[in-house]
Formats: sequence, structure tokens, C-alpha cells
Amino acid sequence: MKIWQILPLSPTGYGDSPYQSFSAFAGNPLLISPEILVRRGYLKPSDLANAPDFPVDRVDFGWVVPFKWDLLRNAFQRFRLTPAYEHFTGSNRAWLDPFARFMALKKANGGHAWTEWTTDRADEEEIEFQKFCQFEFFEEWRELKSYCARHGIRIFGDTPIYVAHDSADVWANRELFELREDGRPLRVAGVPPDYFSATGQLWGNPIYRWDRLAETGYRWWIDRLRMTLQTVDMIRLDHFRGFEAFWAVPGGDDTAVNGEWVKGPGAAIFAAAEKELGELPIVAENLGVITPEVESLREQFGFPGMAVLQFAFGTDPQAPTFRPHNFPRELAAYTGTHDNDTTIGWWTGVGVSTRSAGDIERERAFTKAYLNTDGHEMHWDFIRTILESVADIAVVPLQDVLGLGSEARMNTPAVTSGNWGWRFREEALTLEIRTRLQRLTNLYDR
Repeated sequence: MKIWQILPLSPTGYGDSPYQSFSAFAGNPLLISPEILVRRGYLKPSDLANAPDFPVDRVDFGWVVPFKWDLLRNAFQRFRLTPAYEHFTGSNRAWLDPFARFMALKKANGGHAWTEWTTDRADEEEIEFQKFCQFEFFEEWRELKSYCARHGIRIFGDTPIYVAHDSADVWANRELFELREDGRPLRVAGVPPDYFSATGQLWGNPIYRWDRLAETGYRWWIDRLRMTLQTVDMIRLDHFRGFEAFWAVPGGDDTAVNGEWVKGPGAAIFAAAEKELGELPIVAENLGVITPEVESLREQFGFPGMAVLQFAFGTDPQAPTFRPHNFPRELAAYTGTHDNDTTIGWWTGVGVSTRSAGDIERERAFTKAYLNTDGHEMHWDFIRTILESVADIAVVPLQDVLGLGSEARMNTPAVTSGNWGWRFREEALTLEIRTRLQRLTNLYDR
């Protein structure tokens, strides 16, 4: 295994989602290791003695969040300024100062969204605490990234195209977003109605003012990509088609039906980023209804696209291109992604409710015929298929390696609760599974 793909590392917001973050630059303090804080002398072993009886296979955020924040506040009391801390705060001032103040003001205003704040007075100690959390997160992540590099592992990160409205990004850069005078979004992001949904998808993220960003040479976006590439080695650029054209919905609408297609920045933003950052190690998330213009933009900059094997055998418009005999080499091939059911869950489940029983049966019959299998180990059939393909990158969610069902699904789009909670236990990766995966990896020169 040479690539480790991860979800966004930013602080999670609404619904515990890493795609609804309080900052596109900051790290998630909930990922800070209490054990490392003990080793640094910021915590005592006794501070960890009264941990709640956390579930083994899931993250219970209702317990984790208050427990972790209490530990971090205790650690902050024992922390003393160091040259490394002063270097970090100085070199990251452009995003760190507004983020720390935003989080402090959010706390002072009872956690409400910034458009509902009633006080603009932030506690200075809370601001410093937020900076400490960011310093510790990035120190720990730097150590982990160095460990991966020493073992030949590239970290494959994730950059959502949009940011959350309730974020330091929008609060501190209101001129870069389409907002009303009261700060609420004038238009929001989504996707139009299609055969998946008669009303489309309403994401609710504010739309960029691409004209203003262009006037700055796309400075905010270049800074964001630079920061991300200090944290990871490669980037999955989410909703890539939105850079060519995006679906803009009037703010306040309940569905995405009344949106319209609006041209995005196109090649200009990537040309500006490449001029300053060099060749961009980006994989374009080009799933959904993709136009020739989107593919032309992707190919212009040599960004590999994506193919998801779960979508290859049904009625998805992209199904033919997701079948391995049609793969190009410049591709990231997946058994499934964090937004899909696990392969076992997909194979053994009743299927999406909008599909007829006949469609499901035809899809299953085609899958078995195409893969030449009886389907009793479909996750291994899928793994073998993408590993033996010509795709330069093959990615298997850990749930598929372990052969887990729908109980291990990471996210169900448009469902606001119960997501992002699956938890991996090291002992689940047995010697038998590791050996089998290694054999396939060696067999297909991966």
C-alpha cells in the first residue's frame, strides 16, 4: 500500500461532518492524541483514568466531544510558549488569527452561527487556547506525515470545493462570497434534479464571488491549496465540475429546483495556482453528470478522474466508463467511496428505493457475469478487479478490505445524523486479510 486516502482533516461542524467545517485551513482538535499529550507532560496519566466507556466500533460524538475538550483545556493550562509555537503562530497568522477569534466569539455567543451573534467581545485566553490546539494538531500531524514518508506512503487528502457558511472562512472574508447585508447567503450551492432526486440536492454552502477572487489572483484559494499540500501529498478535489460551471440556488429555497447553471473560473484558477505552487497533485472528483467542457478542463491540467466500481453495472449514466475494460491509465479507481454503502452492503442490501426490483436483479446478474463470480465474496472480487486494472491509482475503503456490511457505512448523503461514526480497530485487520491483500498487491504489481 503506497497511498493512504483520508477525509478532510478540518474541524467538524454541523452533523459532525468534515464537509461542514469551521475552517478550510485549521485541523480538527478531536484528532489530537491524549497519549501524546501525556508524553509531552501537558497531561497526567490520571487525567485519562476516568474516560467514559466509549463504544468499540463507533464514535459516540456526544461523549467524545466534551471529554476531549476538557482534556485539551487541561493540557493548555500546563503548556508553556516555545520557539516552535511562536514560529507556527507567526507563519500561519493569516488564517490562524481570524480562526481563533471566530471560535472564541462562537463560544461567547453560545455556539450560534455568526449571523446570530449578539456580542463581538472575545475572551483572549480562549483565543490563545484555540491557537494552542492548532499548534498541537499540526505538530502531531507533521510527525505522522514524516513517519508515512519514511515508509513510502503518500497521504491523499480531500479538499471540498465549498466551505460552510458558519465558518471563519466566510466570516473573515465576506467580500469573497455572495452574501446579503445581514450576512446570510444570497445564493447557495447544490446540484440540479436528476434521476437520483426529483428536487436535486441543496447543500446550502455560500457561492464564491469568483470575480472578486479573480481580482486577487485567486489568493485565498492558492493559500488554501498551499496549506493543504503542507499537510498531505495529493488532493482529491471534490465537485471538480463546479470549477467549470456550478448550480446556484436562491438563498432561502427549500429545494434545488430553482437553481441555474453559472460559469465558474475555469482554467484561470488552476493556471494561477500552478504558476505559484508548481504542478498540482490533484485527482478530480468528476462523478455525476459531467459535460465535455468539464472533462476538457480536467485533461488540460492532467488531473486524473475517478471511477467507482459500484456504479459500473447499473443504470448510472457513467456506468460504461466505470467498467475496467474502458479505464484509462490516468485514473483513480475505487470499489466504493465514503458516500456509498460498503461493497458487501451494496451487494446484499435491497438496493436504492428509487430502483425497481427488476433493475436491481438485472444489475446483480450483470455484475456476476462481468466479474465471472458467484458473488459469495463480492468485496474480494471488487478488490481484485480494480487492482488488476490499468488505473494508476486503486483505492479500497478499509470497510471493503474487512468485508463489512452496511453497519460500517461512513456516510449517507442528505441524511443529517448518524454519519461519520465508523471506527476501525487494529485487531480487525487479521493476518489472513493482510496476507490475502498482499498477494493481490504483488500479483498485479501494485
